[in-house]
Amino acid sequence: MSLFRRIFLLNAAGLTVATALLLGPVTVSTPILPGEVLVVVAGLAVLLVVNALVLRIGLAPLQRLGRAMATADLLHPGARAPVTGPAEVAGLITTYNTMLDRLETERATSSARALSAQEGERRRISQELHDEVGQTLTAVLLQLKRVADQVPGELREEVRQAQEATRGSLDEIRRIARRLRPGVLEELGLHSALRSLAAEFTTHGLSVRHHLDGDLPPLTEETELVVYRVAQEGLTNTARHAGADRAELRLRRVVGVDGDDGGDGVELLVRDNGKGPGRLREGAGISGMRERALLIGAALSVGAGPGAGTDVRLRISTKTGASEAGASEAGASETGVSTTGASESGVPPQLRAATAFEGDR
Repeated sequence: MSLFRRIFLLNAAGLTVATALLLGPVTVSTPILPGEVLVVVAGLAVLLVVNALVLRIGLAPLQRLGRAMATADLLHPGARAPVTGPAEVAGLITTYNTMLDRLETERATSSARALSAQEGERRRISQELHDEVGQTLTAVLLQLKRVADQVPGELREEVRQAQEATRGSLDEIRRIARRLRPGVLEELGLHSALRSLAAEFTTHGLSVRHHLDGDLPPLTEETELVVYRVAQEGLTNTARHAGADRAELRLRRVVGVDGDDGGDGVELLVRDNGKGPGRLREGAGISGMRERALLIGAALSVGAGPGAGTDVRLRISTKTGASEAGASEAGASETGVSTTGASESGVPPQLRAATAFEGDR
């Protein structure tokens, strides 16, 4: 029954009862008698209570919808308001849920394009730093070496300092280029890239241990890049904000990522012994990790670790990942979109749209 019909029938029933009482034997004296006051007040109280109950029941779905709208977050997709209540309210809730579906899809596509453009720009800048700035500094270093052999003895110390400054700048340029474009990931694979990342963040104040399973299910290039970037951002947050002296980087195969389906998957864990996440709002780094996780249908969680510190956990299902990449084109076209939003070729549709965008660039 619609909300309009409920309220109308309730009010009609109240007016009908009131009219029947006026036309019936019930009378009101002047001055009014105590018994008559009791009857009128009791009838009014009953009408008000019934009216309040009907309105409370009819408007409760709207209140739940309001709470769902207030807590909606596109970085945590999947939450939907339950479709209940009268026809008008149920239609409104259904429309809201449909709008959320569309917004999540559009956000995922636009984020994929933005991240793809970002990776392309990172690659270009890294290449220019390596080819242009790096080569120039190398030439300057060689010229300083020739000058150091010819200058008088009192100037050799200053030339040596210039050499050290140039060599330090060259090392810094190379480090920045490696962080912008993980060349080791493209050339040697995910395991070597994560080992190199752990070694890079191991400094005098922070020790990073790594445990990488060798028996991992096949992963697409896009998935490996997301795993690398999440690990990189997690260790960056540890080094900058956690105040930790130990960190751990784990990559392992897990079973049952898809719940009851029991599908295999991969889990990345970045754990430290720092001060923990606390109640701080998520910054751009964690939001960026969530954006990347959504592109491959993965689940990212950031929370307190055992005892102290922070756990950054990325769980990736490979049920429709690279293990199905060898399927025939006919089979892939018949099955269409997979349960994790990835096509049977192992590439999510958002990333395929981003790849097309890159081609247009």
